[in-house]
Amino acid sequence: MKHPLRFIIVPKVAHPWYDDVHRGARAQAALLSQQLGVEVTVEFMPPPRADVTAQNETLEKAAASRPAGIAVDPLDTLNHMTAINRIREHGIPVVLFDAPSPEPGITSIGNNFTQQGVIAAERLVSLLGGAGTVAVMQGYPTAPNHKERYDAQVAVLKKHSGITIIDGGTDNDDIATAESEAAAVLAAHPDLDGYLCCDASGPIGIANAIRKAGRTGQVKVVSMDGIKPILLAVKEGVIDSSSATRPAMQGSMSILMLWQASLRMPMPQSIDTGIEVITRETVDALLAATDEAH
Repeated sequence: MKHPLRFIIVPKVAHPWYDDVHRGARAQAALLSQQLGVEVTVEFMPPPRADVTAQNETLEKAAASRPAGIAVDPLDTLNHMTAINRIREHGIPVVLFDAPSPEPGITSIGNNFTQQGVIAAERLVSLLGGAGTVAVMQGYPTAPNHKERYDAQVAVLKKHSGITIIDGGTDNDDIATAESEAAAVLAAHPDLDGYLCCDASGPIGIANAIRKAGRTGQVKVVSMDGIKPILLAVKEGVIDSSSATRPAMQGSMSILMLWQASLRMPMPQSIDTGIEVITRETVDALLAATDEAH
């Protein structure tokens, strides 16, 4: 007799970016249900806030329900994500998404985060002609993917003597925080030329702050990711462009990998879902695809 399969997704926090992850995961689950002839479901369990302790507690709750597997976007390195190690010790498959894999034996689904940060920073330097004042906003500082992007962006900027780097704030993966941090930076630096960020909260908050400050077009923003609020800001011209992940594909591949792990199949170390550069020339097609998907 075939038993139902239930997989759980634990993101960093509730956020529109993860809605696309969840959508891709549900689509993969529906496909597996059809092909396998069993009920495959996905449960979405965001922590109440972006906090390592809260995420560990959420993971413990997820594990207690004995799912067939758990996909997690960790807020810290695995040595601080104690719940992940305990889950694996109990034989529940775990994969990481939107995060690098720190060790053999645990699969990572995402992209090259250093490359993603380099793409964004190099584009901004080109837009500024190699000179100007640039703010870089951090995400959740201990999150491995956010840190890789931030370090890569700063490294690129430091190669250009005409670029002055300033602290762009820390959003802790929260849109409202990103907006307030960006508003303070804009007020303190009327000569600001460019803005970079490290997650999908940063660009939404930065765009909101730029609109309110009346500085659209004056501050060049190259962002991360491509969820609808970011796409709309690119179309509007508040954000110039974005170095984007593919969240729906990350959700889809997370469920596919968890299914394979539940069968105890050999697992890849990583799956690269790729990076796309979103500009005003390509944004209409992406907006249309987003509307169709929803």
